[in-house]
Amino acid sequence: MIRRADGTVRYGPHLGWVDQAFGAELAAGLGLGLPVEVGNEAHLGAVAEHVRGAGRDVDNLIYLHGDVGVGGGIIVGGKLLDGDGGYGCELGHMLVNPFDGRPCLCGSRGCLEAEAGEEALLGYAGRTGELVGREGIRTVVALAATGDARARHALDRVGDWLGVGIVNLINLFNPALVVFGGMLRDVYPGAAPRVRTRVDAHVLPVSRERVRLAVTALGDDTTLAGAAELAFAGLLDNPLDTVAALR
Repeated sequence: MIRRADGTVRYGPHLGWVDQAFGAELAAGLGLGLPVEVGNEAHLGAVAEHVRGAGRDVDNLIYLHGDVGVGGGIIVGGKLLDGDGGYGCELGHMLVNPFDGRPCLCGSRGCLEAEAGEEALLGYAGRTGELVGREGIRTVVALAATGDARARHALDRVGDWLGVGIVNLINLFNPALVVFGGMLRDVYPGAAPRVRTRVDAHVLPVSRERVRLAVTALGDDTTLAGAAELAFAGLLDNPLDTVAALR
């Protein structure tokens, strides 16, 4: 959760950061006399897919990014929805399983990232401690494709919970497109039947008519491309003043 005004990471549970002045400290460490912009990676991914990726032809999209956790960004009317303090669209902490949900690093239980993130998939597959990270995810997905029953069960279960989250998001925001990035780019093709079953069963028919589900068009460069958009935004919006301020 990033405070954009000064680049402070207000809360980063996977990093163990609370009110970390990342932007200011990095700028000082670089010693270039240049400002450092800091943004939420999933928000930046949403911007990148809207400007240069799968969502170039739509003004309303949802981007879901998976790594250790699950984050998200929402574009409404061509603009990023970021909330009152810039902390909006924490899609990974949407509650999907309130009764017997898995524990989440945020302190709650049953969050989308707890039920559909990396740890969940590896846990359901019985590979916790054996596999880790993106390669671990890809291994489970590959095993499911070859008929491994436990890996298939894990992918189906993650697909169910991912579908519950997607249903809520589509009913709330009526997007034209939902994009899956990060490790979800690897997970979605195998989990798509379960996600689609949830969407067909629970999304309001009028919102279901046109919505598309797709993986990112920018691949693993999505969040990097979004960061570049953030870095150049001031220059592109107001080139003369930006250049003058750097002299």
